[in-house]
Amino acid sequence: MEKEQEAQGPLPAISLDEKLAGLPKENGVYLFKNLKGDIIYIGKAKVLRNRVRSYFQSGRPVDGKTRALVRNIADLEIIVTDSEVEALILENTLIKQHKPRYNVNLKDDKSYPYIRITKEPFPRIFPTRKLIKDGSKYLGPYTDVKSMKYVLKTIKTLFPIRSCDLDLTEAKIAEGRFKVCLDYQIRRCEGPCEGYVDYEHYNSMIRLAVQVLKGKTRDVERTLEAQMMERAAAQNFEEAAVLRNRLQLLREYSAKQKVLSTEPVDRDIMSLARNSRDACAVIFKVRDGKLIGKQHFYIANHDDKRDEELLQSTFERFYLESDDVPEEIFLPFDLANRAVLLTWLLKKRAARVDIIVPKIGDKLKLVRMVEANARFLLGELELQRLKREQTVPRAVMSLQRDLRLKRTPRRIDCFDNSHIQGSETVSSMVVFVDGKARKSEYRKYKITTVEGVDDFLAMAEVLRRRYTRMLREESERPDLIIVDGGKGQLSAAVAILKDLELFDAIPVIGLAKRLEEVFVPGESEALLLPKSSSSLKLLQQLRDEAHRFAITFHRSLRDKRTLRTQLTDIPGIGQKTAQKLLIEFGSVEGVRNATVTDLEALIGNKSAEKVYTFFKGEDAE
Repeated sequence: MEKEQEAQGPLPAISLDEKLAGLPKENGVYLFKNLKGDIIYIGKAKVLRNRVRSYFQSGRPVDGKTRALVRNIADLEIIVTDSEVEALILENTLIKQHKPRYNVNLKDDKSYPYIRITKEPFPRIFPTRKLIKDGSKYLGPYTDVKSMKYVLKTIKTLFPIRSCDLDLTEAKIAEGRFKVCLDYQIRRCEGPCEGYVDYEHYNSMIRLAVQVLKGKTRDVERTLEAQMMERAAAQNFEEAAVLRNRLQLLREYSAKQKVLSTEPVDRDIMSLARNSRDACAVIFKVRDGKLIGKQHFYIANHDDKRDEELLQSTFERFYLESDDVPEEIFLPFDLANRAVLLTWLLKKRAARVDIIVPKIGDKLKLVRMVEANARFLLGELELQRLKREQTVPRAVMSLQRDLRLKRTPRRIDCFDNSHIQGSETVSSMVVFVDGKARKSEYRKYKITTVEGVDDFLAMAEVLRRRYTRMLREESERPDLIIVDGGKGQLSAAVAILKDLELFDAIPVIGLAKRLEEVFVPGESEALLLPKSSSSLKLLQQLRDEAHRFAITFHRSLRDKRTLRTQLTDIPGIGQKTAQKLLIEFGSVEGVRNATVTDLEALIGNKSAEKVYTFFKGEDAE
């Protein structure tokens, strides 16, 4: 069958209209793609055929964002699932992986820490900002770092859990590889490293510690109290006293937590606030009636989305990433896919979950309190943005004045080329925002269409590539473009900007190294800025940074080529051995001049003989 298919040639491509006509009626996820094949939107549907085709129905009222989305759809991919719950989980997973442009974007304003409980025979508990999928459990994120540190300190006082990072396995402990540390001497650890505490007892402490971290202090109090009474009944008064002290400390910790309910209930309270520019969702986590933490998300790309859609996106994202699902969830209004979410959460929690929309009384006040917190966070975000917009460095203002620019050059793109004798020609682009480097937006380019040395054509190629992509992706535009060089490089840049219809929208200048001359389009004479001026120093800083970035990229390419064409051409010598040789001897020439004894000491007899023989044979030729 395969041979018959090969004889007939490759299968013909299926058009978007044909894919729309053949859509199934099952549950699933759909992925819209643009002409480049990039995923631009991901959605889920109970009936794929109806949901996907609704985007292309003429006469259907849609918002501006949806019209822009449909205009950019060039291809479609679907994934059929067995249930709506599977579609829900898959959609969120794919959105997190691909970050499509037209999906609602939820983001924390910073990277918050988690508490990690490691998957080890004798687990450790410690804070981390990096999630490693190795079976460890994570609690959080914790927006109040001070509160997180306090609970961790309490845990370490309550339970003698190890703080070391030793690889404690039964075999290694039995071999006597480890010795107890100071923590054991001061009774902060019971010495699992030397086998002084068994697996069951240690892990029972871990389970109690996790209960405290989750806010379930009532259950832990009852357990400690029962253990204390048991030790006292057995006349083991010393251990009973230790448990009494732990119980007292736990009650003090519990008393300091803010009480939001007289009922010993576990619930999450979620609400939303928005203005014309931003939206914010806040979640309060209440355990045993006490507030143990809160989390918030700022929501971007939310234009033309209803409150219900924003809250639903937050709800799905939050519980997809959280293993801690309470028995009650309070919301300001109901969600469209409530039944699907309840089925999913029931399976995740392995117990009943209620989604409640309070209408009156104290429960409604709790939802409104969370909404007030969301409004406060929006106000803080607006204030931060306003302060940032008002804070323009003096050098940037001076540059606007000296170059007579209509707009303050808050965002500047600067380009430079690098090559050695015409080989490995590369270009770099660095970005400064408000006079400071924004390295996450630096870009480097291999010049592909220019043969030999031609800085003008190289500059034209990189500008065309950069700003064609900017227009296609509708990304942020610079307020000023700087090209390293004189009139020739500037003319090449002007030609490209005119071709892309950007010349009137974005000012461009050339900066020559020789006399620090600034060339402006349409001016025959160069502009000479005072050497002491802050505007010239900013231009020099930009030019030097672009040059450094280009040189670094060029050298890395050159080194890779040298490594590949000389040392790795030796039979039996791989990349790692070649790199080891270069580090030790400094260059290929240094390797060539090394003695057999020196080579043997570094890479062994066999490899040394191969390298030595190769270069001696080359010299003989």
